[in-house]
Amino acid sequence: MLHAFSEYNHLDFVFTTLVGSLTIGTTFLLSPVSGILTDKIGLRMTTLIGGVLTCGGMFLSSFFTHNVSALYFTYGIMFGLGAALAYTPSLAILGHYFKKYLGLVNGVVTAGSSVFTAIMPVLLNKLVQETGLATSFRVLSVISSFVIFCALLYKPLQPPPPPPRVKPGRSRFNTFLRSFINFDNWKKKKYIIWALSIPIALFGYFVPYVHMGKFVLDSFPGEGENLPVMCIGITSGLGRLLFGFIADLPRVNRVLLQQIAFVLIGTMTMCLPATGSFTLLLVIALAMGLFDGCFISLLGPIAYDICGPRGATQAIGFLLGLCSVPLTIGPPVAGMLYDHTGSYKLPLILAGIPPLFGASTMFLIRCVKDDTVSSDAVLKDSTHQPLAQTAWDCENPTAGKINGHVREDRRATLASSESLTAGIN
Repeated sequence: MLHAFSEYNHLDFVFTTLVGSLTIGTTFLLSPVSGILTDKIGLRMTTLIGGVLTCGGMFLSSFFTHNVSALYFTYGIMFGLGAALAYTPSLAILGHYFKKYLGLVNGVVTAGSSVFTAIMPVLLNKLVQETGLATSFRVLSVISSFVIFCALLYKPLQPPPPPPRVKPGRSRFNTFLRSFINFDNWKKKKYIIWALSIPIALFGYFVPYVHMGKFVLDSFPGEGENLPVMCIGITSGLGRLLFGFIADLPRVNRVLLQQIAFVLIGTMTMCLPATGSFTLLLVIALAMGLFDGCFISLLGPIAYDICGPRGATQAIGFLLGLCSVPLTIGPPVAGMLYDHTGSYKLPLILAGIPPLFGASTMFLIRCVKDDTVSSDAVLKDSTHQPLAQTAWDCENPTAGKINGHVREDRRATLASSESLTAGIN
């Protein structure tokens, strides 16, 4: 659609791609604001505001199809902010209703974005050709309005976080910050390690997705440049469903699943320059999409497992905010390396290193222990002891227990010694 806008106004494509980049950057960068607002005014109201902003941003954009500067605000910032306010609560609400099948439900919800990633470019191109840019923006505005109606159906079951306790000697500014930010999340060593490891991995994670088309044109001229990306989108949806189901099984370690996904994606990224046939490239793309789905579907469940229901919303929001930096920097750096070397060999090899490094740092989660463990909440059977048991059961000490023992289905709910879900497209 942005390509059509560039041709329609005879602009350099770099100016129009900035609109899309600004949208993605705003969505991720302002996700912490979404998490804070959710805790202050609730899931329903935050999502409702997000729906109004996305719908309004699309509708206003229809009046500025000749003005790229105005689109920076209406589409880049306004729509991006609305998407941030709607996306984080859409993941957080799942933990209010689903515990035993939280991984699978996250897989189903996030698989929707994968489906639209595959079909929307074709539909949008057809829509723009038939009706023009202005009408296309208005149609997208109507589609975005469904977020408003979905928000009205939200009915949170968890109580809002309690207000911070006023302690002697604490400054007024400190108390003010604590009224907005859940500092308990940042006291959890497991969350800090996990929330820093994910952005580290993402510095190279999305490089092959962004540059795949150009890589195909250079290495396999005459082949379908968009076919590998479509393969990634298709298997990513399947991966979200498959690994969401696997993550809910007893004794399954969700963080370990995410580590495996990073290792395999990093390794396959480094193998791309050595692919000798287009068929092999498609096989690698299918495998990368599968494990991309694994990574995405586990973000929400792991946040709930580490931080519990009361901390999960801000945990997801701040994680997505941290991810905005590598998502913005990684692909352009790879592009500059390509311009300098004239080949994708070095950029793709270097892009495979951050996912491997991020997966390695996540092993530190096993080496730390948070201080919120209650003695009666510790399971005697270490093979079933989940990472998030302290977060869930400290907030709900009697939930899932019969005569002081944890039920088997409760163990399946918490699934492992770790667990969590974003993205986008």
